[in-house]
Amino acid sequence: MRKATGNSLASSRVVRKVSSAVFRTLLAASVLALTASASEVDAGVLTPPEQLRARVTPEAVKLGQPLVLELLVSHALDQRYELKTPGDLGDFDYLGQERKRVDGQDSSTTTFQVRLAAFALGSLETPELQLEVTAPGGTATLPVPRAKVTVVSTLPPDAASTGEDLLDVKPPLELPVRSWRVVYVLLALLWLALFAYLVRRYLQRKKQVASAPEKPKEPLHLRATAALDALAKEDLPGRGEFKRYYFRLSEVVRGYLGELYGFEALESTTPELLAALRTRRTPGLPVAELVAFAEASDFIRYAKLEPTLPECALHLELAYRIIHATHAATSSPPPP
Repeated sequence: MRKATGNSLASSRVVRKVSSAVFRTLLAASVLALTASASEVDAGVLTPPEQLRARVTPEAVKLGQPLVLELLVSHALDQRYELKTPGDLGDFDYLGQERKRVDGQDSSTTTFQVRLAAFALGSLETPELQLEVTAPGGTATLPVPRAKVTVVSTLPPDAASTGEDLLDVKPPLELPVRSWRVVYVLLALLWLALFAYLVRRYLQRKKQVASAPEKPKEPLHLRATAALDALAKEDLPGRGEFKRYYFRLSEVVRGYLGELYGFEALESTTPELLAALRTRRTPGLPVAELVAFAEASDFIRYAKLEPTLPECALHLELAYRIIHATHAATSSPPPP
């Protein structure tokens, strides 16, 4: 096993601050490479974060001991930051993350608590992670600044002299095994007794009453239309409950599309939902209007954008059209 070497641990915490100019350059490159609609987006539309800091606690850990990488992002109110699911992290294991957003008067602050565990000794840099930012102008990917952490051995410094050092694996030993013959005989008798009991129950059982057949499930388009009718009757926009209204409306549309085209839509982000639809045949689906609705719904639900009553009615009407158009396209017989 390797022993950790390196300089003494610094007393101050590791905090890296990325300047706005550097992130403006990275943001411009990311926007050109990744957009929600696969079309080019003006890099100047997406504003870089006002502040992006990273620090790790504790600064020195033992091998395999969990540590926390804290990421703090100060950004515009109409932006949403998400930590992309990490892949291969090298000498680190990903244990999970927590996300918290606090909205101020002029800006928002999003904090990520990423839990990691290191399995290499010495002075290491945290793995390369990426943030995905969603704004009215599109989406982009930003790199996360890396922080340093010192990983030491779990053994005490005097392990070799005190006999606590790691030892090699001993070879296998031959052990006498007692006969299980009596146990096998008892198990056989138990099985015979159980078999005789089941036969007796079978011969004496009463005729079972046939259970009533289950009610067939209603067609998908009828269930989705009924859900929209119930939502319309509640008149949530008229009571000022716009956020709840769009959560319910988005859930009905996503659930319908996911069941119709065979993928998990309720747990997908908006970019994942649109990407899944582009890989499938979707006759009758108004894709452009669906993209606009999904983006508007995200801003209303997460960025506290307040729509007008005509916009709410227009989006409800779009949901009805999506159901009717796709059902008509998928249920009609193919041309000869």
